[in-house]
Amino acid sequence: MIALGKYFGTDGVRGVANQELTPELAFRLGRAGTVVLGTKTRRPQIAIGCDTRISGPMFEAALTAGITSAGGDVALLGVVPTPAVAYSTRTMGVDAGIMISASHNPAADNGIKFFSSTGYKLSDELEDQIESVLGQEVANRPVGSDVGTVGRHESARNKYLDYLAASVPVTLSNLHIAVDCANGAAFEAAPRLLRRLGAAVTVVNDKPTGTNINEHCGSTCPQALQDLVRSVGADIGFTYDGDADRVLAVDENGELVDGDHILAICGLHRLAGGQLPKKAVAATVYSNGGLKRAFQQAGGDVVVTAAGDRYVLEAMLKHGLAVGGEQSGHIIFAEHSTTGDGLLTTLHLLAVLAEERTPLSEMAAVLSAIPQRLVNVEVSSKTGWEDNPVICTAVNNTEDRLKPLGRLFVRASGTEPKLRILAEHPDKQLLDSAVDSLAAVIEKEQGEPTVSQEVEWW
Repeated sequence: MIALGKYFGTDGVRGVANQELTPELAFRLGRAGTVVLGTKTRRPQIAIGCDTRISGPMFEAALTAGITSAGGDVALLGVVPTPAVAYSTRTMGVDAGIMISASHNPAADNGIKFFSSTGYKLSDELEDQIESVLGQEVANRPVGSDVGTVGRHESARNKYLDYLAASVPVTLSNLHIAVDCANGAAFEAAPRLLRRLGAAVTVVNDKPTGTNINEHCGSTCPQALQDLVRSVGADIGFTYDGDADRVLAVDENGELVDGDHILAICGLHRLAGGQLPKKAVAATVYSNGGLKRAFQQAGGDVVVTAAGDRYVLEAMLKHGLAVGGEQSGHIIFAEHSTTGDGLLTTLHLLAVLAEERTPLSEMAAVLSAIPQRLVNVEVSSKTGWEDNPVICTAVNNTEDRLKPLGRLFVRASGTEPKLRILAEHPDKQLLDSAVDSLAAVIEKEQGEPTVSQEVEWW
């Protein structure tokens, strides 16, 4: 359950739709967001987009009711990627944007994420202000012509695609691209953009039903795209998550190319051309240790941040960096976007490959990754494990086993009932043994019946 008095997590407000995250809560969030984010000089204006989940229209209606009841006007963008909401918010001149999505989570979940008028995610302080308003009684209810209005602006997706095509001019003729849309927000946008630029596109998982988003597909299940690339002989493949703010690639041989590799390819290309500000990129502590080594060997560096794309962006803004990202495929190109953008990242990677005239398999070799292992243990509770002496002893023992060449991180997921174990060591056999032993202890002490081995990201 979402704790009383604390609704915003690491990426907006999330929960099982109609259970933890209810339409009543969405109504209150819409109203409170309008009060906090609306301008005082005119009627508040807020844009709303959503992914393909069956609960999306329910939350769209609830948020709209909350916003209009506070005197705000609503611009409905329809089904669009999350970065399209961020782009539309800053270009339409509205006061805020809202994306209804639970990203890579299962279809039963949903989420509500706010963007400021500049297209950036809200600060912790603004989220706290919205929470403080949630439980307050409405002092003045607008009536008559002061009640908010609703308009549809579904041309916003095409304007967003126009912007992407103009931002990264690249010709994709004679290129066969395989795409997995995760039955999510990219299901129309990604194929349309790539075909517009001249590519032959083979698409899977582009028929959303409302309940099949991320189901055995998309960036959390890249095997679907790997199989597709091999079966159709594509030159390259891209797989998105439910709201298309992240992307993973697959090379011409069907091998996965994760966010660390994409960051290395794009960042080192800019570094070699003298176009990487401060000669550095930003990445989280969970990025592969080989990433920092690759940049340092090339005369650059990696600014290391806490886990989460918001912390990557904070570091980029603080240090004046142009590129940053996460292993999960959240890549931020600050000159073009205020958030991670799967379609923008796709174009940047394709532009590098076109300029280098080199297949992705060879380009990915710029990063020699240290063996890593990630296991997600489904737990009955994400809290209390730090105080469990058995788990703490197991964590300490695992750290000792991996020293001095390896490293270990254990943390609770910000969006799901899971504890995430990530370890790194040059000796893969030792790595697997250490992680499996620790996962077994956590599962026994605090877990559900099974350990999830599905690809998941921090």
